[in-house]
Amino acid sequence: MHREQISKIAHTGHPIKAPLDDDSVHRLLERGIPRAGARVLDLGCGGGEWLLRALAAYPRVHAEGVDISEEALEQARLAADDRGLGERLTLHRTGAADFASPHPFDLVLSVGATHAFGGLLPTLAAARGHLAPGGRVVVGEGFWERAPSPEAAEMLGEYTDLATTVDRIVADGWTPVDGHVSTRRELDDYEWSCWGSLASWALDHPADPDSPYALATAATRRSEWLHTYRDSFGFVSLVLRRTPGPA
Repeated sequence: MHREQISKIAHTGHPIKAPLDDDSVHRLLERGIPRAGARVLDLGCGGGEWLLRALAAYPRVHAEGVDISEEALEQARLAADDRGLGERLTLHRTGAADFASPHPFDLVLSVGATHAFGGLLPTLAAARGHLAPGGRVVVGEGFWERAPSPEAAEMLGEYTDLATTVDRIVADGWTPVDGHVSTRRELDDYEWSCWGSLASWALDHPADPDSPYALATAATRRSEWLHTYRDSFGFVSLVLRRTPGPA
């Protein structure tokens, strides 16, 4: 059972692949889309859930998604066609860091996908290269709510605390104009949904040769969350604009 298949099953009940509920996603899109006919780009779009929501809420928006997964892009394509949104959605199968476009975008999204660029600041550098004048970026990134255990830091990576995370972004030439720190309910709902969905799939398909592996993976991931990082990990989503340079 490959990683992409595990992810697809795990996100069955939580298609936004980040600890955000639908109201939070809607609010971030509302603050991030600067005009009715905006062009929106998602770098690392997966199944395109952010783009589908933007297209459904804003009938004049045109969106483009970038991902390396053909399976995820096909999922996005089918969902867009099913909802009558396909004519306004363009999908590109390529690495997010390698994507080039002949036109700029009014909103660039990268939520929970900074690993594709090697970190937060490289992600923002890539977004800057795609941004139209007056455009905005919505970026989502983990942070440490409190000092992590060595095991948590090794498992999840080199995050900093929330204030330091925002300070780094500001020092990189960005001004936050809105943001959302995922609540405990959002964080917990995301984990329960992911590993519960994977476990449910395994229990519902006992004859599938991948069932034991899926069930064991769900148990491992649930245990890692509860015992290793639940009390220290947080997630922030920021709406950013470029800070003007010196006159």
